[in-house]
Amino acid sequence: MQLNRQIICVFVFSVLFSSVSAQGISYKDEIAAWDKKRLASLKSENGWVNLAGLFWLKPGENTFGSDASNQVVYTGTGFPEKAGKFIVGEKEVKWISNTSSKVSIKGNIVTETVAFHIDSARAPQFSLGSYRWNIIKREDKIGVRFRDLNSAALNALTHISKYDADVKWKIKAVFEPTLFKTIPITNVLGQTTQQASPGRIVFEIAGKSYKLDALDEGPGDLFVIFGDDTNQDETYPSGRFIYVPRPDAKGVTYIDFNKSENPPCAFTSFATCPLPPRQNILPFRIDAGEKKTH
Repeated sequence: MQLNRQIICVFVFSVLFSSVSAQGISYKDEIAAWDKKRLASLKSENGWVNLAGLFWLKPGENTFGSDASNQVVYTGTGFPEKAGKFIVGEKEVKWISNTSSKVSIKGNIVTETVAFHIDSARAPQFSLGSYRWNIIKREDKIGVRFRDLNSAALNALTHISKYDADVKWKIKAVFEPTLFKTIPITNVLGQTTQQASPGRIVFEIAGKSYKLDALDEGPGDLFVIFGDDTNQDETYPSGRFIYVPRPDAKGVTYIDFNKSENPPCAFTSFATCPLPPRQNILPFRIDAGEKKTH
């Protein structure tokens, strides 16, 4: 009888251990798949790693090409001396191609078109060989976001340093709606704007409650910009990003710090990243997610 009890206990322990191990492996596999997708996204055609320039335009005519006589100069291999010009008006930016350059949009050669309009959320992407560009607006600044699909940085980035995944950093949280629907967010240019914020993500660590203001960027997950004590040594100095699933009907969600990611500015100097608001700087270390990338 005693032997049978021992066998039963060993069997139960083995089942429980196997179950826990399977869950651990499954979670690590989930994080590994997330890491792979994350790296592929960064290196994709519309990712951050291929950025090769950010050129701020002035009102009026801005000629664009590799020749030093242009107002906007990019000297990359094969880029024409005079590709064309941007005409910046009060409400729109026009693009006019040089007669000898074959600039296109979605495969169609363009000679003249609207590159940006203040009433539109979209700006067409122009193509010329391996180069791509489009107009971005940051408050009162109008700029050209420029990409090189053959950028050496794409081959240089082979992995992103991370903390070892630990399921303890996947924390059950509650969504707390707030009365104020916007919060001020400042970017690396020093510009501060009001961003849509439906509420806060509330969670506990070591029995103490913490809150992070979330941003609403559309129909997908909630977006959180946060800082913590690892920013002083191991992670990107100005904080990290994390996406949090929208809460269920009971207001419950999970914040998974193993999926904390570097802002675009960690990979390129041609991004205009938002900074964490003061209330989102946690007073302890989050030893999870992405570390500094060199």
